[in-house]
Amino acid sequence: MLMTILDGNIVTVAMPAIQSDLGFTPVGLSWVVNAYLIAFGSLLLLAGRLGDLLGRRRMFLASTAVFTAASLLAGVATSPGLLVAARFLQGAGSAMSSAVGLGILVTLFTEPRERARAIAVFSFTGAAGASLGQVLGGVLTDALAWNWIFFINLPIGLATVLVALRALPADRGIGLGAGADVLGAVLVTTSLMTGIYAVVRIEEYGAGSAHTLGLGTLALALLAGFLVRQAKTANPLMPLRILRSRSVSGANAVQMLMVAALFSFQILVALYLQKVLGYGAAETGLAMLPAAAVIGAVSLGVSARLITRYGERNVLLTGLVLLVGVLGLLARVPVRASYATDLLPVMLLAAGFGLALPALTSLAMSGAEEKDAGLASGLFNTTQQIGMALGIAVLSTLAATRTESLTAAGRPTAEALTGGYHLAFTAGAALLLAALAIAFTTLRTPSRNEEDGDGGASDRRINSRPPGRLCTGGGRSTVPAHDR
Repeated sequence: MLMTILDGNIVTVAMPAIQSDLGFTPVGLSWVVNAYLIAFGSLLLLAGRLGDLLGRRRMFLASTAVFTAASLLAGVATSPGLLVAARFLQGAGSAMSSAVGLGILVTLFTEPRERARAIAVFSFTGAAGASLGQVLGGVLTDALAWNWIFFINLPIGLATVLVALRALPADRGIGLGAGADVLGAVLVTTSLMTGIYAVVRIEEYGAGSAHTLGLGTLALALLAGFLVRQAKTANPLMPLRILRSRSVSGANAVQMLMVAALFSFQILVALYLQKVLGYGAAETGLAMLPAAAVIGAVSLGVSARLITRYGERNVLLTGLVLLVGVLGLLARVPVRASYATDLLPVMLLAAGFGLALPALTSLAMSGAEEKDAGLASGLFNTTQQIGMALGIAVLSTLAATRTESLTAAGRPTAEALTGGYHLAFTAGAALLLAALAIAFTTLRTPSRNEEDGDGGASDRRINSRPPGRLCTGGGRSTVPAHDR
């Protein structure tokens, strides 16, 4: 998980060196990031279902091998085309591992307190990867060379494979015959790939261009065809019953809005520090480290105990309220800000993310049946990537448009940039308020002895199974039929 998230943004600081060394054009350079994001976001759902069918341990080991090999290929790349291809393979490997990671956790840890701690660690490593990416990218590029931002994955990948071979129990999956929907796989993967491609090119073509609208319409049409296919086929890739769970559908909707909003914190705050306050790349990373530290402390030391005591829903709502406060304060940050008084309190309030993400993850997985754990994991990660893509497209466009308007009105550059960021932060806060409303009205802490309220389905959910009654081998549950 750390490698997956870290590699999504570690290249951003190293991109000038990559461009100079390999001869990328300015437009072509963006594909060092886009190739990873497109492969990652579009393959998550398919990879999650394949994990259920073929076995999550097998998928995890294969994905780590693919990612590690792709990292080596990226590190030795001598041309733009080779590096972009390697980044696409990295994204595919990341999708495979991320899609089954949560499924592995929820089937291994069945006792509520243990599961809460496991998910807290999982969430922390994701937050740590996002925070460390820019710092580590700058340090490795300055101290060694840009190649080392990829070479660093080799020992981590090898160690992961060796530990996984010993630690993860074998599982055969439920078999391809239980859901080998090839047409559905083609439809959903093409839909997501087309949609994400359209979003990442908005900055170049514009949101209202024929290019963006045409590809967006095509992506929606393919998605509609996928949903129709899933409703009619005997062995669907994504059984639509999973969306009837309020926990699954509500948590994914909340996550999409939350991640879109928090793009403005992760990226736009870094841009504000550099373009308005004049911080360097390393200074920017260090300035944002308090947020990473407090998120880590809350995720690892507090969230699991709070979830166990007060329930996932209450912890999620508290975290979202804190995050609304974060973006509300940023919407008023001055042009000549003091780090200690204007920005450090914002970094500390980011503790809300350490509360919200583990609780949201638990809720998203609680409504899935054991046989759909990989699918639920893939769906959760897919909405995360869609939220990120939408956040990049919408909030960066709002900031840029407002900045251009203020510049045209004769405002100084720093003031115009700050005004653009203010609008983006305000829009992000509005997205968080929408997420808060959805969470309050649709989500509830799963009862350990009740169903999830999905219209009378008889299957017990992962989160409600008693400890010690789950068999991970062969994809079969040992819970008696009347309990299932």
